[in-house]
Amino acid sequence: MAVQHLFDSSGNWIAFRGSPADKYVFSKDGEWIGWLPWKNTVVVDQAGKYLGEICQNRLIRRSHAPYPGYPGYPGYPGYAGYFPLPLGFSDTSLGE
Repeated sequence: MAVQHLFDSSGNWIAFRGSPADKYVFSKDGEWIGWLPWKNTVVVDQAGKYLGEICQNRLIRRSHAPYPGYPGYPGYPGYAGYFPLPLGFSDTSLGE
């Protein structure tokens, strides 16, 4: 696929990604500046901080950066009951 060039609101080329499906965003100098971990529009930097959003062929930034959110309290599901392990399987260490 073709390279997707990204521009600021004035039309200046500021970044690119390998294709519209590519998750990595680079500066016009080829330096990796961020990636799209959640949606195909929200770009975060290497530290995971909000960098901006891709809107058509523009890389722009919201005034109030969205927070990916807290998944919330999962509640208590109760007891699931005994489950015999299939041959060749064992429990993970998460249950300890």
